[in-house]
Amino acid sequence: MTADHSSLRSYVRDIADYPIEGVTFRDITPLLGNAAALAQAVNGMVEQFESVEIDHVVGVEARGFIFGAAVAYRAGAGFVPVRKAGKLPWAVVREEYSLEYGSDKLEIHRDAIHPGERILIVDDVLATGGTAAATAKLVEALGGVVAGLSFLIEIDELGGRARLGDRSAKALLHY
Repeated sequence: MTADHSSLRSYVRDIADYPIEGVTFRDITPLLGNAAALAQAVNGMVEQFESVEIDHVVGVEARGFIFGAAVAYRAGAGFVPVRKAGKLPWAVVREEYSLEYGSDKLEIHRDAIHPGERILIVDDVLATGGTAAATAKLVEALGGVVAGLSFLIEIDELGGRARLGDRSAKALLHY
């Protein structure tokens, strides 16, 4: 049985029309600033995949780094950052993707993941699914196996889960 994490909603602040008109930004800084709420969120994200073998956790820039590193530590796995283009200092694999208000590029070091390694992708929000799908493609381009995707929040009406195919994706909170 999955624990109830609905109390975490009180730590998520909605900011209307940010970054552009018509978009509601889910601000998690109040959650990050509360030790108990942060612990509950990290523990919940780990527990959703506790029966899955994981070699590395991939965290997506920038808030995915916060949760990803903590989840990796708790899961006894290594941490791999996926960054916006031009931020990593060595040879990379790049993936361009679209999101609800534009497009962007993500990169991962070529030697960060090896064939057959099982990867848990972690980010704060699943919205349109562009970032998550691009990250999964990067992992798979390096021969990794996406063991799952873990999110703090999923915005259901944006349908991002559909872009993930049959990959296992779980979120603690649904909006």
